[in-house]
Amino acid sequence: MTGMTTAPEGEPEPQVSTRKTVRRGGGDPATRGRTTIADGVVEKIAGLAARDVVGVHAMGSGLARTFGAVRDRVPGGSKSVSRGVKAEVGEVQTALDLEIVVDYGVSIGDVARAVRENVIAAVERMTGLEVVEVNIAVSDVKLPEEEEEEPEPRIQ
Repeated sequence: MTGMTTAPEGEPEPQVSTRKTVRRGGGDPATRGRTTIADGVVEKIAGLAARDVVGVHAMGSGLARTFGAVRDRVPGGSKSVSRGVKAEVGEVQTALDLEIVVDYGVSIGDVARAVRENVIAAVERMTGLEVVEVNIAVSDVKLPEEEEEEPEPRIQ
């Protein structure tokens, strides 16, 4: 008999497997599937990174900051770390627009350069996306004698 094995008397015949071992998945586990990152995630990362730079007083236009201050006072409301940041996120790249308020006396060019560097480093490190541009609009300068722009509360 061809292809058959025989065992000594009284012992069961050993089973011979003719099936090939199939390897499931294959390749590096990191390449199995797709990761998408929402615009809001990149906006939060960029907003926090921009606020870390010395000379950045606030983020967003005066109107956005006023609405944000009202929203922050509403019970259950939360601070918007992405205020003043707009991101366009693709599969491998992102572009950012930031609106900042700088402190009086700082070099706007130096602050903008530091914001750009900090934002690019943080976004690329945390997301793996390539930051192709960071556009910065300086919408205001915070003077030392100016009070914070917080509206009077309507109720006490």
